[in-house]
Amino acid sequence: MKSKIFKVLGISIVVVLLLSMMTGFSKRDSTYDIRPIVFVHGFFGSANQFESQAMRFSSNGYPDNYLAAFEYDSSTASITPAESRFTRLDALINQLLKETGADKIDLMGHSLGTTEMTNYLNSSPERARKVAHYVNIDGVAGKALPGGVPTLAIWAELGTPGRTFVGAENVTLAGQSHVQAATSPEAFAHMFKFFTGKEPKTTQIVAEPRGQVRLSGKALIFPQNTAPEKATLEIYKVNNKTGEREKKKPEAVFTIAADGSWGPFKAKGGDNYEFVIIRDGVANHHLFFEKFIRSDHFVRLLTSPPEGGVTSSMDTSDHHTNLSINRSKEFFGDQGANNDILKINGTNIVNTGNSAASLRTINYFVYDEGADKVNHLNVPTKAFAGLPFLKGVDMYIPGATPPNSTVTVELQSRGSNGKKQVINLPNWASSKLRSVTVQFKDYVQ
Repeated sequence: MKSKIFKVLGISIVVVLLLSMMTGFSKRDSTYDIRPIVFVHGFFGSANQFESQAMRFSSNGYPDNYLAAFEYDSSTASITPAESRFTRLDALINQLLKETGADKIDLMGHSLGTTEMTNYLNSSPERARKVAHYVNIDGVAGKALPGGVPTLAIWAELGTPGRTFVGAENVTLAGQSHVQAATSPEAFAHMFKFFTGKEPKTTQIVAEPRGQVRLSGKALIFPQNTAPEKATLEIYKVNNKTGEREKKKPEAVFTIAADGSWGPFKAKGGDNYEFVIIRDGVANHHLFFEKFIRSDHFVRLLTSPPEGGVTSSMDTSDHHTNLSINRSKEFFGDQGANNDILKINGTNIVNTGNSAASLRTINYFVYDEGADKVNHLNVPTKAFAGLPFLKGVDMYIPGATPPNSTVTVELQSRGSNGKKQVINLPNWASSKLRSVTVQFKDYVQ
């Protein structure tokens, strides 16, 4: 009888340990104090640059309602009054403090967001008193702690050399670039220890059981970060080898709220999904992601306005497919063995012309410039030449209406030990769908 009891107890303990490994660590198990976190993005940014870090924080015991991002129109931030943005941030911070019962928040700024947050913390003692710690990610240097708040300054080695924040803890991430410094596991380890005083239990994004994955986020017009008007979101489960829908009926339908928010969606961990933004009078926007392994509440579906958006510069035809390929980590094409390889139907588009480390390229707009079926992969298209982080690639990808083939997009990231990230999708003609988004993770596990 005793042996049976001990056997049952042993199985129970193993089950508990396995669940802890899969789902992360609860707040009750934490041996450190935690506060709500607010992330503020940089120029042409969004909560995309916080998505993977949020999942790392939740993998280490942070409740989902402790994690927030403040988004704004970074394209006009330098010419519009900051106080209106600061007032909105005040409201977000006050809401988090009320919901969590915390005394203060921890604050993070990246790139242009560091200028915004330095000014915010220096704008009034009352604002600074609500912030326990501040992380300044590869942005402005400073001669004094902003608002007197304890500061961690994270710098990308492949950036502007010699920067420092006087009085702060300054850390340089070897071999890393500007956006990567915000999204990498190495950056997370420094952030977590600075906020809690403890090493994280893991820098991995811990997978949850298949049936527990929940997705939510916002659909936003890029780069203004405003919601598309009168929009609906449909989510379809797709075949990972072809990108084709497994059912005609969507898995879920959401009316996109006035702030762009949607969800939560009860996903199945390990499945592939197609997200479709539907608006009257505007071509549907289809977005494809890698498999989701953990609940993710910062899924950003970045789209264009009805007229005048970045995708309006892409040539269209009945015979070719247009793609927007994004990753919140720069693509390297001039670093030799440390290059990334991004193949579309077997052809690598990463090179010195469009992906030198100094260009900080995180998004490619791939289309047949002039609709002439001629490739010029090493010469960025003129329409995107002056934009930061974005590059146009002149490549002919055969398309049709209805689709008659599969477009395979394969990424082999630097440091991945040869592991490949693959997203497949139907080859829609660009005359019907101006652009289809392919969103890669900024990490490989």
